[in-house]
Amino acid sequence: MDELELLKKDWQSKNQDYPKLSYNEIYKMILKKSSSIVKWIFIISLLEFAFWAVISFAFKDSKFLEDAKELNMNSVLIPLSIISYGILIYFFYLFYKNYRNIISTDSTKRLMENILKTRRTVKYYVVFNLGSLVIATFIGLFYVLNNDENVITQLEQASANGEVFKVYAIFIITTILFLAVVVGVLLLFYWLVYGILLKRLNKNYRELKKLEI
Repeated sequence: MDELELLKKDWQSKNQDYPKLSYNEIYKMILKKSSSIVKWIFIISLLEFAFWAVISFAFKDSKFLEDAKELNMNSVLIPLSIISYGILIYFFYLFYKNYRNIISTDSTKRLMENILKTRRTVKYYVVFNLGSLVIATFIGLFYVLNNDENVITQLEQASANGEVFKVYAIFIITTILFLAVVVGVLLLFYWLVYGILLKRLNKNYRELKKLEI
C-alpha cells in the first residue's frame, strides 16, 4: 500500500488515534504525485530523443546512409526528418505544457481534465513514432526497388523467368517481418516506461473520481 492509500485510509478512518486528513490534503497529495509523473514523462521523452540523436550521429558515415545518398533518397529523407523533428519538438512542448498545467491546477475537475490530456498526448506520441518508422521503412523499400541497380537487375532476371511476383513478395515479407520485430521491441519499451507511468496516472484519476463522489 503506497503513501496515498495510507493517507486515504487515515482520512476515512474513525480511529481517533490518528489525525484525520482533510479533502484538500488528500487532493494536494494526488496533485503532487500526478505532477511528478508528468514531469518524468517529459524528461523520459527528451532522453529518448537524445538517445536516437546520438545513435544517428554515430552512424552518420554508415554504409546505409551512403547507399541512401546514392539512391537519391536524401531529397525525401531530409524533408521528412525536418518535419519529424518539428512534430517531436511540438510533442515536447505539449508534455511540458501538461506538466505546467497540472502543477498550477486549483480544482479536482481541472486536474482530472489535465490527466486525461496527458494520457492522450502520450498515446499520440507513441502512435506518431511508430507510424513514422513504418512510413520511413516503406519509403526506403520503394527507393530500393526502383533505384538500386543490383535489385533492379535481380527483378529483371526474375521477370524473365516469370518469378517477379515471388521476388517482390520476398522483399515485402522481409520488410514486414523486420518492422514487426522493431515495432514489437519499441512497444515493449513504451509499455515498460510510459505504460507504467500512465498506469499510475490512471490510478490518481480514479482516486480523484472517488473524492468527487
